[in-house]
Order: sequence, then C-alpha cells, then structure tokens
Amino acid sequence: MNPTIRDVAKLANTSKSTVSRFLNGQKVKKETEEALIKAIKELNFYPNVNARRLVMSKTKTIGVVVDDIANYFYSPIISGIEKVAKEKGFHCVFYSLTTNYFYESSSLELLYEGQVDGLILVSFKLRSNETLNKIANANYPIVLVGHAGTIDGIASVDVDDVSGITDIVHYLNRLGHEKIAYISGPENYSASKFRLAGFQKVASGLGIKTSIVCSNWSNESGYNAMNELLQKMDFTAVVASNDEAAIGALRACHDLGYQIPHDFSITGYDDIAISSWVSPSLTTVRQPFEEIGRKAAEYLFQNIENENDSVMNRILLKPKLIVRDSCVKVG
Repeated sequence: MNPTIRDVAKLANTSKSTVSRFLNGQKVKKETEEALIKAIKELNFYPNVNARRLVMSKTKTIGVVVDDIANYFYSPIISGIEKVAKEKGFHCVFYSLTTNYFYESSSLELLYEGQVDGLILVSFKLRSNETLNKIANANYPIVLVGHAGTIDGIASVDVDDVSGITDIVHYLNRLGHEKIAYISGPENYSASKFRLAGFQKVASGLGIKTSIVCSNWSNESGYNAMNELLQKMDFTAVVASNDEAAIGALRACHDLGYQIPHDFSITGYDDIAISSWVSPSLTTVRQPFEEIGRKAAEYLFQNIENENDSVMNRILLKPKLIVRDSCVKVG
C-alpha cells in the first residue's frame, strides 16, 4: 500500500488538514514544516495529483506550447519558465506544434479540458488576428511570448527589437559609418518585421545611406546576401538581422579575400554561442532569453493567482549591445 496523508500526519504528529495545507503550498509553523518534510521523505510519500485536482479544481501544471521544440533559442526560455514554475510548486508540460500537428489556438483545449491551469504560448512568428482574437476571448490565464498584435486583452512578453537595432546603428554611426547595408530576415517572423522597421527609422533619422537585401536567417542566405552586396560595394558597414546571416556574411568576405573589419564592419543580432568564437568575434545584440521565460511565467502565475483581477499588458524587455571585434572606426 502507498503511504497516505493519514500516515504522514501520524508520523509528523499533526492533523490531516495541516498536511493538506502544507502540500497545497500554504504556510504552517516552522517546526511543523520540518516534521512534515522529514515524514514525507521517510515514507517516500507522493501526493495523489488526481485527488488534489478533484478537491481543488487545480492541476498544479502549466502548459508550454512552442512552435518548434528543436529551435535552440527556446532552450533558455524554457529554462526560465521551469525555474519559476518550480518555485511555485508547479509542473510544466511541453507541446511542440511541429510534433503534435495542431494550430497554436487549438492548444486552448488544454485549458478548456482542465488539463492545465494556464498556458504560455511561445512563438516568434507573426500570429494572425484570428488566432489573437481566440486567445483574447478565451478568458483563461494565457501569456504569449513573441508577437501579440494590437488586440486588447492579451498578456505578452517580447523583446524590444526596435531598440536593439537602434543601438547597433547608433554605435556604427558613432564610428563614422554613413553608408550601412542591411540583411533582413523572413517576412513571417515578427522580430524580422520590427528590426527592419527600426533600422529604416533610425537610419533615416541619422541621414544614413542604406542598401537592403533579404535572407531567411540561415548561414547560406547570409552568404548569398553578402555576395549580392559586394557587387554594389556602396557601404562601409553591414547590419545582419541575425547572427546566422552575419556569420554567413563573414564567410563570404573571407572566401573573396576581404578582411573584416579592415575592409568594412559587420554586426549580427541574437548573440548565439558561436558569435564570440568566429573570427573576428561578432559585435551583436544579446537577447535576454532566460529572462523572457521567467517574466512570462511570473506573469502567468499573477493571472492564475488573481483570477478575478487579471493583468493584460505587453512587456518589452531590453536587449543589450555586445561590442566585439567585427567593427572599426572609419573616416
């Protein structure tokens, strides 16, 4: 027979109601807490999750839905979510849209069916208004990571990509660069949209002459984009909208005999691990991925714990300019 709450209460010399309060995260006296922890370990006791769900109408579980679990950007985000969930005494269940074959909005059924107490939906792709309206009207604890549109009634956490690109362009301009090329990203990603808009706005404000070419954020597309720019040679610096494209651009320059940053400067965005190891090391913008996860989870638990007073704001976290060796002063 598995040990029960009655067994824990007897060994800890307390009541079943006190054990129940402790297991549900409520405060008990310090000496009682110590006795309960000792009894639980000694008995190898595990609470019956299904029974607790029936009594409390809570699962003590949150769902985390990502568009592609294999995307390495999501690992630190997931880590941040898990740390907060653990602090709150909750478990996380993870779902990947690529392996479960459902749309992001259909994951709301996890809430409707009572499988989880809240959802964090993680995607940096542009979300449709139809999806955003379904989320806004769900009336459950939900936090989006990434694009949240302009629809009211949605809690979301994202990075201020306009600020990140603005910092890069200002930095290059302080180094004397007045002709800056830009390698944009795929149109279906919100970050690509905001970074391009930020680049165009700040460049226009500073009177910088620009050239813009496209990429899909891969090394190969960055390589091809750089070759396209090198046919024009009307720039002294290149801003790639992600590190993968920037590293591809560095390789294109190397293959054609150019020296970076002697011949021109190159920057990236994201600060992936390899960006500090390429030669020259890449000046870039560091995204606060783990903080994104923590903020999203903290935000979700605010709404779980205050069901009648939910908070529905958009949180924008600031990225950080990381200066390395791929840029040089001109003029």
